[in-house]
Formats: sequence, C-alpha cells, structure tokens
Amino acid sequence: MRMNLLPSGRRRRAALLALLLPLAAAGTAPRGSMRAAIRAAMAAQTRAWNRGDILGFMRGYRRSPQTEFVGPQGIEHGWQALAERYRREYPNRAAMGRLRFKILRILRLGKRAALVTGEYRLARRGRVLRGAFTLVWRKFANGWKIIDDHTSPYAGAAAR
Repeated sequence: MRMNLLPSGRRRRAALLALLLPLAAAGTAPRGSMRAAIRAAMAAQTRAWNRGDILGFMRGYRRSPQTEFVGPQGIEHGWQALAERYRREYPNRAAMGRLRFKILRILRLGKRAALVTGEYRLARRGRVLRGAFTLVWRKFANGWKIIDDHTSPYAGAAAR
C-alpha cells in the first residue's frame, strides 16, 4: 500500500502560497518602506538646513551620547556635541549656505539598520564644497535615525 503524504491539487497550491506569500512580503515591503523613510528623513534634513534650522537638521540624528560623527577634524561623540559643533561652524543662515544630498546607495543591514552612501554639495559664501558621506541608520520607536555619520570633503572640492 502506497501512501502519498503530499496534499494534492488545490491544497498543495494553497499550502505553497501560504508558505511563500509571507516570505515575499517580508522581502519587499519593509525594504521599500525603509528606503522611503530614510529618503524622507534626509529630504527633511535638507529642507531644515536650507532654511537655517540646525535643530531641524539634527532631528535626523539619534539624540544620544552614542551618536558619532567622523570628519576631517576627528571624531565627535554625542548628539549634543554634534549640535554644538554645527552651531559654532554655521552660526547663521548665510554661513549654512545651500545643501544638497545625492544618495548613491541604501544597503539594508537588517530589519532595523541600513547603510547609506552618498555625496553632498554645499554652496556657501561664493564657494561650492563637495564630499562623500556614509551614514549608519537605525530604526527606533520614533523613526529612522542616524547613529553614525562619516563625512569627508573631496580633495580640492572647494571651487569658486
């Protein structure tokens, strides 16, 4: 006597669909919403910067002593220290200039983390500064936030 343990016909298709549908949804929806949320957060940062709102720009960063910024002057630790540095270096709207981000890649590192690589362009005081950035984003209860920012100017990037 031969027993067939596999479901037949409709039941087999329904079982297969029940197994694969959650996997397909998990593979696409969160990734798309993650990318959209990060792009939206960076667009909000750009708008805040361009209207002279440093605190608005800082909303993209996690408000934590562990937030880290790596740049040409070294490593800054903490949201507060980073905000103070921005206020010192960019004391008014004219000093802030006009910022643009170009996102080159958003790489998913897990359900709650992503790596963003891109370029910036800052036009201010008759000069255009360009460089690259790598941002580590993490999802928290209050949304996607930058936890680590490594920003470097391109050599000879300041042009008149």
